[in-house]
Amino acid sequence: MKKTIIYSLAVLFLISACNPLDEDPKAFISSGNFYKTTEDADAAVIAIHNAINSSTHTLYNRLIQISTEMATDDYEAGPRARNAHVRALSNLTHDASNDRMIELWRQSYDGINRANVAIDNISKNPNLNSQKDKDLINEAKFLRALLYFNLVRWFGDVPLVLHETTVLNPDAINVSNTPEVEVYTQIENDLIDSEALPVVQQNKGRVTAGAAKSILAKVYLTEKKWQKAAEKSKEIIDSKVYDLFENYADVFNVATKNGKEHIFSAQFKGLTNWNGNMLASTAAPTSVPGIAGDQADALHKEGGLFEAFAETDKRKYITFAVEFVSPTDGKTYKVTPHFNKYFDPATPTSPGQSSKNTPIIRFAEVLLIYAEALNEQNGGPTVEAYAAVDRVRTRAGVDLLATTSPALSQDAFREAVFEERRKELVYEYQRWFDLARRGPDYFVAKLKAAGKTNAQPKHVHFPIPQRELDLNKNLKQVPAWR
Repeated sequence: MKKTIIYSLAVLFLISACNPLDEDPKAFISSGNFYKTTEDADAAVIAIHNAINSSTHTLYNRLIQISTEMATDDYEAGPRARNAHVRALSNLTHDASNDRMIELWRQSYDGINRANVAIDNISKNPNLNSQKDKDLINEAKFLRALLYFNLVRWFGDVPLVLHETTVLNPDAINVSNTPEVEVYTQIENDLIDSEALPVVQQNKGRVTAGAAKSILAKVYLTEKKWQKAAEKSKEIIDSKVYDLFENYADVFNVATKNGKEHIFSAQFKGLTNWNGNMLASTAAPTSVPGIAGDQADALHKEGGLFEAFAETDKRKYITFAVEFVSPTDGKTYKVTPHFNKYFDPATPTSPGQSSKNTPIIRFAEVLLIYAEALNEQNGGPTVEAYAAVDRVRTRAGVDLLATTSPALSQDAFREAVFEERRKELVYEYQRWFDLARRGPDYFVAKLKAAGKTNAQPKHVHFPIPQRELDLNKNLKQVPAWR
């Protein structure tokens, strides 16, 4: 933990020009001059955003894909995935020495530490007491909650660090694991505070009350607090602040990003200090002249995801591409199904400069959270649960579930919702979390059915990096990985 949670102020507040939130880039700011103004506090919060998606292989710029999603039934390491650790995750032969686990842990705690520094320093400065300053504290709390929500799902009992580390004594550095239930309580508290944020932010990349409520609904769902999940997701639905795009493609179009369906997204702006969406490059083909794809992220064919979509499903050929027109010779090239949500036609020679955002939470998922929670709360689907799923299916152009299967059991409806999540949220960092929260038996059965025969019950968590265990003797490995 030493190198994970101890960072100098100088490092934390070096705000680079590759800012995904389109703020004016800041020069180096020393700790002695920091936290004098609201603008300084704002820069500190932007630094938290930058920690999660500002450049290649940060958390929301592909790291989650190559470290967790590879270990599912829908994805595998592509033919040009060069990292042996990524291939191990794809084959479920990874262990505590895996370098992707190290990055997940390190980057998550880097972001958490940035959030803690911002919260502590804004809170204690009597000159920073405007509504804007209070909003910045709550935005930092939201980002801290998001990072802990990921960590507790990946690793179970993780150290809960809530304040800036200012001393280097062993008690401060060698933090023990915190029980999951306590981590979840803190996540809930941070998100409840964040609900006080504005409903609309002038800068579209910033956190809103709706983002806090939506992630909170998802947290409740993960904890199986069905009534709270249903109530919170219904609050978002009833607010009328968000809605589905009429056209599914608009969820991923540059011209419509940060639109009415987008609640909180990882922000990308290609051709600006290399702040493009790397998922566009790593899924793009290598066989089409003029498209400089990498094809390091590939569809796991045995999982049957592509075939699960009806041909009439409008999502199918937005999610996947089976042909590309070469910008070099104008010819059409057939390819095996490639993930296509983030490919930006404006940057074919450098796909990693895609300006398409990656959704972290969007309104379609809120509808599916509501449907799932109602089904669990009531021991079976209600009219409202069917209606929520069918709003998503209507946009997709597929038959209504209430029409084709009007009397599903609780178990059958649960599976229908999970299948809808699978189709709706492809390549949006959701599949591993969904499989894992259903438990070891479900996880293993799904992966083995898809030909990933190395799947074991322990894979519903990832191992805490051995590097961290070596540095911190108070830290304990995930029980199933000991």
